[in-house]
Amino acid sequence: MGADVFIAVLGVGAGIIAGVFGVGGGVVFVPALVFFLGMSQVHAQSTSLLAIIPVALLGTWQERRTGGVDWRHVAIIGAASVATAIIGALIADSAPERVLRAGYALILVWTAYRLVQGVRRRRAAAAADRS
Repeated sequence: MGADVFIAVLGVGAGIIAGVFGVGGGVVFVPALVFFLGMSQVHAQSTSLLAIIPVALLGTWQERRTGGVDWRHVAIIGAASVATAIIGALIADSAPERVLRAGYALILVWTAYRLVQGVRRRRAAAAADRS
């Protein structure tokens, strides 16, 4: 029963993070499922993909009220993702655990790096505008 409570708390936390920052629940779900519940990387990724559907739908429903959803981009990304997700799942099923974890970690680190770089550029541009 303790795991169920943890998973519910994880869902609440991921929902808040997704709603506030627009971050996919996988950023929260996958590491938590691997490190706290001992799931394999591929099982955590699979669980996260399915669990994020309600969060994505409700978040999109809320944001569409403000005009924050580009439906053309949704259609393009959705079509491309559906077509390639099957290939990705086949690769994940056959890849060694350490390769999946390393790849996942690299994506998170790269994303964090790019976000920090964007903040630095905006600060530099704002400072230049004030001069």
